[in-house]
Amino acid sequence: MEARFLGIAELAQVPRVAVVVDVVRAFTVAAWAFARGAEKIVLAESLDEALALKARHPHWVALKDGPPAPGFDRVNSPGLLRSVDLAGRTVVQKTTAGTVGALAVKEASLVLCAGFVVAEATARLLRARECDHVTFVVTGEGGQADEDLACAQYIARRATGAETDAAEFLRRAGDSRAAAELAEGVRQGVHPDDIALCLELDRFPFAMVATLEDSLMVLRPCAVPSPTDEAST
Repeated sequence: MEARFLGIAELAQVPRVAVVVDVVRAFTVAAWAFARGAEKIVLAESLDEALALKARHPHWVALKDGPPAPGFDRVNSPGLLRSVDLAGRTVVQKTTAGTVGALAVKEASLVLCAGFVVAEATARLLRARECDHVTFVVTGEGGQADEDLACAQYIARRATGAETDAAEFLRRAGDSRAAAELAEGVRQGVHPDDIALCLELDRFPFAMVATLEDSLMVLRPCAVPSPTDEAST
């Protein structure tokens, strides 16, 4: 598999297959939302769009980065979301980097959104679909966020089927500026367990696929072949 690692601004053309990585915290939150029963997540272009969608669909759950704000139900924190019952609900998510990255590649044939919590499932889906050329979108810090790059590089290696020790990749993520900002209270809307939850490798067995549905970018969980199933094909 040929892998490229690009920041959002470096996307000169639409890739065929894109894996959009936001470890801290957008796609860790998304995975937790699905684990808590959410049916789908609508990735909003802006805060105004998120609020407009919420106004049209009062039962949807709107969340954003930062502190609580009028019109939004939740903030972008896995620690604060993990106890919320989202069974059958639609979530509207707007974040600083992750949702922006997914929308930047919305015309791609396959868009996966990922963090460490769904790393192995994402890699298995890439293998199952025999993706030869994959663009990993490193969303944080203009493409320089080491937690996102480390996760992307780990998934890329696992997508080839190579045995890979995750320890160094997780260490890099834990030492990243984003992790430090969470620990130091620089960012708002934070739970003390957020860093640990973002670095929980393969917590969930599903990948997350984003597709255009009636002009909206919609993220859904996707079951993937188990290692046993892969070996038998």
